[in-house]
Amino acid sequence: MDIIEIDALRLRCEIGFSPHEAGVKQDVVITMRIGTDMRRAGMTDDPADAFNYRTVAKAIIGHVEASHYKLVEALAESIARIVVMEHGAPWVQVRVHKPGALRFSDSVGVVIERAPADYA
Repeated sequence: MDIIEIDALRLRCEIGFSPHEAGVKQDVVITMRIGTDMRRAGMTDDPADAFNYRTVAKAIIGHVEASHYKLVEALAESIARIVVMEHGAPWVQVRVHKPGALRFSDSVGVVIERAPADYA
């Protein structure tokens, strides 16, 4: 399987469950590894044969910036579902980090991996 990498999308959304986080947009950093087969696109050099990662990124940006989640786990899950179920990726790894969430740490986050079978 080939992998498309989208590194460090810096977005803002309402995330957290502490009283001081309510209604406040905070930074999140999202990294995705999207599994796909790039052989045909590599042979034909035709954009129609390639996985459209720009469309995926736009969908993720729109979703995240309009979202409200208590947990980074839930945000990561929603992103994985969009990539796999709405854009047909056979596999995705999603990393979501929340900068400044833990004192003395640059960020705290999660990494999940999903495939279509996870949503059956």
